[in-house]
Amino acid sequence: MKFDIKKVFPKNPSSYEGFRIIRLIAALFLSVMVARSCIHLFAADGGAQSIAGIDTSVEGGNNIIAIFHQWGAIQLILAILLLVLFFRYPGLTPLVLLTLILDPILRFVAGQQMSLTTTGTPPGEALNGVALYLLLVLILGSLWNKKPN
Repeated sequence: MKFDIKKVFPKNPSSYEGFRIIRLIAALFLSVMVARSCIHLFAADGGAQSIAGIDTSVEGGNNIIAIFHQWGAIQLILAILLLVLFFRYPGLTPLVLLTLILDPILRFVAGQQMSLTTTGTPPGEALNGVALYLLLVLILGSLWNKKPN
């Protein structure tokens, strides 16, 4: 098994020579990212209370909701940019996956700095480990040489 780190910045980004299943799963992951972004942007409470279980009835609750809406806007911008790169330049699949893998890693780091008080476990926290391992498999698979050199 041989990995080619040069695939992160390929010479020809218009073609992907890796395993098709990697791109299919990555596309599903990106669609979940778009859906998550839209929920944070368009849900009445930004998903803060209805999904994450954060009490927004407290003083400053409207600020919490506003931050969730802004977070959704930034997530949607990133998701659209990654989708454009993913579909316009298939050879950049490893770079897109590298960008995606930073999300669960940095969420973990942020969670270590200060924990949230919630009524339950937010989906982002519950699925963080699963996302990390799935993305790790995807990025390794995207860097794996399909054919021996």
